[in-house]
Amino acid sequence: MKLVILDRDGVINFDSAQFIKNPAEWKPIPGSLEAIAKLNHAGYRVVVATNQSGIGRGLFDMDTLNSIHEKMHKALFAVGGRVDAIFYCPHAADSACECRKPKPGMFKRISETLNVDLKGVAAIGDSLRDLQAAAVYGCKPVLVLTGKGEKTNAEGNLPEGTVTYPSLASAVDGLLLKVKP
Repeated sequence: MKLVILDRDGVINFDSAQFIKNPAEWKPIPGSLEAIAKLNHAGYRVVVATNQSGIGRGLFDMDTLNSIHEKMHKALFAVGGRVDAIFYCPHAADSACECRKPKPGMFKRISETLNVDLKGVAAIGDSLRDLQAAAVYGCKPVLVLTGKGEKTNAEGNLPEGTVTYPSLASAVDGLLLKVKP
């Protein structure tokens, strides 16, 4: 199975220091939805792995998170794309859970749910914690410079083998160029 794992905020949509708390605040980064559609058309399954601590902090509830994701699904459908599954951690940063990135719990769930070995699977994120969680499962860490990506890149200490692109659109172009015969 061809698979790509994406972080949400800062990769697919613009991020906010105050969290994305409702559908109106969810705004796609130009080119990101079309990039996901390109992956789909090239035979890739696309899943999202996202920390959503706003739930644990009481900033929004599950119905609101579902509404945000419904908006994302509709926007993707409009450009011929789709996300096959969304995995999320609802816990606050001070939680002792195993699913909040940089811990690898979401990646474990992805592997088990899809019954797939994640070794070599591209995992695209904008923060160090995205890349660290991916690296634990042998994913290929890909940093985009949108969202927190510029800061993450400047701070360094990226997992070995991390590849950097300006945006999700350019990362997808790079990924697809490498798999063509």
